[in-house]
Amino acid sequence: MTHLSPSALLDRLAALGIAAETVEHEPVFTVAESRPVKARIPGAHSKNLFVKDKKGRFFLITAKDETAIDLKRAHEAIGASGRLSFGSAEQLRALLGVEPGSVTPFAVVNDRENRVTMILDANLMEHERVNFHPLVNSMTTGVSREDLLKFLRATGHDPLIVRLPEPPAELPDGPDAPI
Repeated sequence: MTHLSPSALLDRLAALGIAAETVEHEPVFTVAESRPVKARIPGAHSKNLFVKDKKGRFFLITAKDETAIDLKRAHEAIGASGRLSFGSAEQLRALLGVEPGSVTPFAVVNDRENRVTMILDANLMEHERVNFHPLVNSMTTGVSREDLLKFLRATGHDPLIVRLPEPPAELPDGPDAPI
């Protein structure tokens, strides 16, 4: 099965009437690596986790880039069966047509069999403009949150918007630590 190219994705956005602003930049692979790039682009930025549950169901979790997510409890919030584990690079390529480091909600356009459930973190959806890689990590495309929802629904991936659980706060240690 052929996966969309970044230019074909941008054409698809335009065909849906979605105003998108794309910036080319050096390839970035992690949230930390992408901070200087993100500083130049207005709006909220994301991190994307491609995961699966104990029954082999796949989920794409898209959250605000600096959001701490408790992966040990995330399955409860998204309706998954048992603890989540990361999908393999091969599964990512086969289902979403992207490489590790280029994961993006836009990639569900390549999931024509609807095998991946799209999860959006409520923290991200509080922002007017949201930014994602357009299938490659050398560009960033910004759209309105409403247009993101319009795009996802047009691909048959009506997203589940949830507030993801945060990791428990670390207990302080030292002389003032609780007993």
